[in-house]
Amino acid sequence: MVLVDSSIWIEAARREGDLMCKVALESLLEEMEAATCSPVLLEVLGGSRKEERRALKEYFEIIPHVAVGPKEWSRAIVLAWQLHDQGHSLPWNDVLIAATALNHDLRVYAKDKHFELMGEKLGLGLYRPGYGGRFNSGNES
Repeated sequence: MVLVDSSIWIEAARREGDLMCKVALESLLEEMEAATCSPVLLEVLGGSRKEERRALKEYFEIIPHVAVGPKEWSRAIVLAWQLHDQGHSLPWNDVLIAATALNHDLRVYAKDKHFELMGEKLGLGLYRPGYGGRFNSGNES
């Protein structure tokens, strides 16, 4: 299962968005491998254009929703401290998404460089689309 970050949803929704991003997201949805969480829902739906809301809402209603509760918030705080102590100050919502993925043993699919850094510094598993319509199954670069 892959927790899809808002950066991917937003890129895929853009008319001139990255084709690899669009194909990868579509494949994750078709294979029922995409998951979401509350911070992603708020980022995507909260910032969506009126004409996009219905379609986006329908996607989010059929994919698994990973709960963000006290354990995820507590882990996010610890991760934020860990990153801060290493000289990195990242947006709280990205750290919370990473904590959620780590707590639920999910990889994250994102275009946001903050997740690359968290992959390196925190061992966050990242999803990377592969060639020929096949996708890597692990935390591969």
